[in-house]
Amino acid sequence: MIKTLEKHVSTLTLISIILLFLTACSSIVSSTTGKMANNLSYTILNSDDPKTVADGAPAYLLLMDSFLIDSDNEPKLLQSGAILYGAYSSIFVSDPIREKKMANKAKTYALQALCLTDESFCDLENLDFQSFSKLIKDINKNNMSSWYILGTTWAGWIKANSGSMAAVADLPRVTLIMNRIVKLDDDWQNGQAHLYLGVLNTLLPPALGGKPEKGQYHFKHAIQLTKGKDLTAKVLYAEKYARLMFEQELHDELLQEVIEADPYFKNLTLMNILAQEKAKELLATSPDYF
Repeated sequence: MIKTLEKHVSTLTLISIILLFLTACSSIVSSTTGKMANNLSYTILNSDDPKTVADGAPAYLLLMDSFLIDSDNEPKLLQSGAILYGAYSSIFVSDPIREKKMANKAKTYALQALCLTDESFCDLENLDFQSFSKLIKDINKNNMSSWYILGTTWAGWIKANSGSMAAVADLPRVTLIMNRIVKLDDDWQNGQAHLYLGVLNTLLPPALGGKPEKGQYHFKHAIQLTKGKDLTAKVLYAEKYARLMFEQELHDELLQEVIEADPYFKNLTLMNILAQEKAKELLATSPDYF
């Protein structure tokens, strides 16, 4: 059970990793020159070489730490730190101890940033679920981005600490955050919040409390929002819904569409390249799985 959750939560952090990494890079560089930030953002999103992007990430971690030494009371900078550490720990770190340390730092930064913007958002971790549920109603379009960053880094923290049932028990809180976000802005981050909800609702089969029909809705809606250009949505739809429901025809059809698609699309190229790599892996194991 824990291993299954770990696999799914890992996917959660992968969903928006490139967009979040982009945001962080822009925040860091924008203090020097807005044009350079925009150019860097464009280069990252439209790169067809994931390894080069991965190799450059550690430099930004060191740069972020240096900025936060004297500026740990600036919400945007803390959020950038949360994004970078959450992304790096989830994708590039294989050592469990290092992953936990970085994921914890990411979540801490995100929580600190929210607390600085509104005192009522302090001490979120210690709220009981009922109180947390009521507080979610205070998410609005002005603070939605901050809450989204918390939700994604919280998911990464759960993944890093998936051996703890106490950590896994926080998944419903991430679900509440994402549900509130799509209610406020259905097209948030080009449907990324819908992908989170798609995965969260397909964590378990129906007999164990899963809600695959809701998950399917969110996957299909995310695909519709990007007109099928975001290949990650189709890969997750195949991996999380089609495999859960043992629908091999749907599974193979979705993955084949991803593999045959042109990955080069403005601001989606890097994510699409990664999605195609995953699609090939899943399709190769389809006969054995089904």
